[in-house]
Amino acid sequence: MSNHTFTILLIEDNPADARLVQEALAENKLLLDLQVAHNGEQALARLMRQGDHRDAKLPDLILLDLNLPGMDGKEVLGRIKQDPDLKRIPVVILTTSHADRDIVQTYNLNANAYVIKPLDFDQFMHIVRSTTQFWLTVAVLPDGRVDE
Repeated sequence: MSNHTFTILLIEDNPADARLVQEALAENKLLLDLQVAHNGEQALARLMRQGDHRDAKLPDLILLDLNLPGMDGKEVLGRIKQDPDLKRIPVVILTTSHADRDIVQTYNLNANAYVIKPLDFDQFMHIVRSTTQFWLTVAVLPDGRVDE
């Protein structure tokens, strides 16, 4: 197992869901740094290293809720995937929406996965753990230092 610390940016306005994700990841065997943004504007400021986030490390994985106050998750996703410095970061939509329209629109905006939050606590914990485990240990991700 690597000593690498993975950074995850969770973009989630619901404090209870953010706590559940944090709890699920705490049981993970990986070294993780979970950063939480409570809205789209805060997330983009961090990702674009603006203001107080000048020294922020880019995340290895983004977990993005669709239902955010102000700028919604689809707009955040679109901005991430249009930015040459951010577009290769995997973005997993983690939402309660079962709507086909949301699923299609987010994949059209280049989401890497769409995961529906289960209502059952144990299932929620399993989904968060298995999703992050896949993206951080199974999938091969670019390290960001290589130009196209």
